[in-house]
Amino acid sequence: MAMPLLDPLDIDGTVITADALLTQVKFARYLVEDKKAHYHFTVKANQLTLLEDLQCFFEVREAPDATTVNQGHGRIETRKIWITSKLNDYLKFPYVGQAFVIEREAINKKTGKVSQELAYGITSQTSVDASAAEILRTNREHWCIENSCHYILDWTYDEDRCRIRTGYGPENVSRLRRFAIGAIKAVSSQGVTATTRMLTMNVRLVFDYLKMTENSLGRRT
Repeated sequence: MAMPLLDPLDIDGTVITADALLTQVKFARYLVEDKKAHYHFTVKANQLTLLEDLQCFFEVREAPDATTVNQGHGRIETRKIWITSKLNDYLKFPYVGQAFVIEREAINKKTGKVSQELAYGITSQTSVDASAAEILRTNREHWCIENSCHYILDWTYDEDRCRIRTGYGPENVSRLRRFAIGAIKAVSSQGVTATTRMLTMNVRLVFDYLKMTENSLGRRT
């Protein structure tokens, strides 16, 4: 389904990031050959041989090629990346420019609890196209988009405690929430939480906001 969505877009030279579900040979060829774009893929067990090759190569790691440290949501997060082009001709995957592993360490500032995880990946960008720091930033930006959406759903819409469980109800309500988030982000300068609170207090503003009435106000907040 990803390819029809990208077909009408000019993404020449763009880096397309995707999680493991889209780490597929056909999709990689489509991006590089048809769209002249780059891919940045996460590698997991759905590409088991590929994953095992990366795990074997990066089993012994020395000093990382790049490191970042960030704070937010009560955590201190350190990300380290190790990167190589030595596997380019070995891996059975098209157009690999570099392979990498990222170690994420998070420290809960309140409890001091430490969690760690490793994430493996491949990209069609060569070392000329992107440095280790740039690839680490690309990976981080992919998950920032993912996490920011889930964070709003959890905290603003309290999605985890929703009692809708049967039929198409959960899917339909989730789509409505995402539509609302997209509509607000498209035009709001106050953020999703503040705008949602304002619209909740005045239902008429919802119709004005969406331009759904003939006499809707001309200005959106």
